[in-house]
Amino acid sequence: MFIESRQNQRVKRWKKLHKKKYRDQEQSFLVEGWHLIEEVLNSDWTPQELIVLEGIEYPTIWERYPIYTVTQAVFDEVSQTESHQGVLAVVSQNESDHKPTYHKLLLIDSVQDPGNLGTIIRSAVAFNIDAVVVGQDSVDLYNDKVVRSTQGALFHLPIIRDELSRWLDYCHNHNIKVYGTALDEQALSLSQVQPSEKYAVIVGNEGSGVSETLLNSADETVYIPIATKSESLNVGVATSIVLYHFSQAT
Repeated sequence: MFIESRQNQRVKRWKKLHKKKYRDQEQSFLVEGWHLIEEVLNSDWTPQELIVLEGIEYPTIWERYPIYTVTQAVFDEVSQTESHQGVLAVVSQNESDHKPTYHKLLLIDSVQDPGNLGTIIRSAVAFNIDAVVVGQDSVDLYNDKVVRSTQGALFHLPIIRDELSRWLDYCHNHNIKVYGTALDEQALSLSQVQPSEKYAVIVGNEGSGVSETLLNSADETVYIPIATKSESLNVGVATSIVLYHFSQAT
C-alpha cells in the first residue's frame, strides 16, 4: 500500500508511538534502521507493519508482513532520527513472563538516561544474564533512544518491567544471592566476591545509585575499586564490569 499524506490516519497512529502513553496503549513501538529491523526478524519479536520510503529496495522475506511504502514527507513525519535509512517497523511489545528458571538476573533501579539503559541491556546479553528486570521508575524501555542504544540486544533476552521488590522476593525464594552496587562501609570490593552460578545484581540511578530500600534487601553490597583521581564510573560502564566479573563463575 502506498501512503502519500501526512494526514493519513495510519500515519497519525505511527507518530503517536513517539510517546510512551500511546506505546503502552497500543502495546507496540517503532524500530528504525536496517540493522535493528533485521534483529527483530531474527528473534521471537513480531513486526506488525513495515514502513519503507519510496524507492528503497527491501528483502523479499519482508513480504510476509504488511508493507507500507510512503513518501519522503510521510517518512520524515514518522522517523525519529536526523539521518534515517528509509526503513521503519512497528513492533509488538514482547515482555517476558515470570519464570522460575532464571538463575542470573539484572535488576535496574531508576536508570534515567536512555543511552545508559541501552548499554546495560547490551552488557546483559554479552555476559549471559538470564533476564533483565527494569524497575518502573526507569526510563521507558521502548524509548527510541533506548531501542537504538541496545543495538538489537533488546530482542535477544527476556526483559520484564515490574516492581523490583517482587523480584527480590523471587530471588530469596529461589536461593539466588542478591548483590547491590553501593559505596557503603559494608560493601565488598568486587575482587573479594566469588562468583557463583546463581546471582542477581542491582544497579541504580546515575546520581543517587540504588535505593536504600532495595539495598537493605540485598544479601551483600559490592563496589568497584577505582583510582582516587576518578570520582565515579558511568552506570553503563560499571554494570559491564560487574557483570563480566560475575560471568566468570566456574
